[in-house]
Amino acid sequence: MALIATLGTWGMTALGASLVFFFKTIKDHVMNSMLGFASGVMIAASFWSLLAPAIDMAEGGPLPPFLVAAIGFILGGAFLWLSDKLLPHAHFGSKPGETEGIPSHMRRSILLVLSITMHNIPEGLAVGVAFGAAAATGDPSMFYGAIAVAIGIGLQNFPEGAAVSIPLRRENLSRTKSFMYGQASGLVEPIAGVLGALLVTQMQAILPYALAFAAGAMIYVVVEELIPAAQGNPDDHSATHYATLGTMIGFTVMMMLDVGLG
Repeated sequence: MALIATLGTWGMTALGASLVFFFKTIKDHVMNSMLGFASGVMIAASFWSLLAPAIDMAEGGPLPPFLVAAIGFILGGAFLWLSDKLLPHAHFGSKPGETEGIPSHMRRSILLVLSITMHNIPEGLAVGVAFGAAAATGDPSMFYGAIAVAIGIGLQNFPEGAAVSIPLRRENLSRTKSFMYGQASGLVEPIAGVLGALLVTQMQAILPYALAFAAGAMIYVVVEELIPAAQGNPDDHSATHYATLGTMIGFTVMMMLDVGLG
């Protein structure tokens, strides 16, 4: 189920990337709203699908539940922070030659794709850990909650796929190459999903930590990458309004999915 679900989320990334065959640009306000929507989905999923179950599962353990969740959450953020420092990548909106991580002579297009690929790891991990938790506990509500996570991540992967392929097209790559790079950024999700599910089913003691870890990594991505990208030009105040509206809608949709199913 983790594999099937994350293949689906990768498919949504590819669907979003396919927009490059129809558009060379997307209006800034539309992209701001889409990225805001993705942010809202991830924030809601981080709490209802990951942190709240982590706290419940830690009840009766050797450590206070809030401490278990805090440890996993901080470790998830620290993992993404360390990845940012070590892996060569470039952010969309950065100037040519402006890169992060270990210095590299790779082409800018590859560095841009690496940035999104790196941030797709926690999304696949969240889906895999959620299905692993359902298998480990045998709780039907956890299973439906995992489905909600997969749907939510799939929905927010659509704008992410477009956010990769269309800027690459503006960098003068062909439509086919832009699409291939865009969909490839989501290929890491099935790998992370299966590994996450295997890990928590084989080592159930780390399950609450793993759920909180995925939440911390997702929140890091939202704050470090998605929200700044959604707000666009800081001098354009309307961009912030579109990003905020998208975030509110995304959060509401994911909350209804998660609470309704889980």
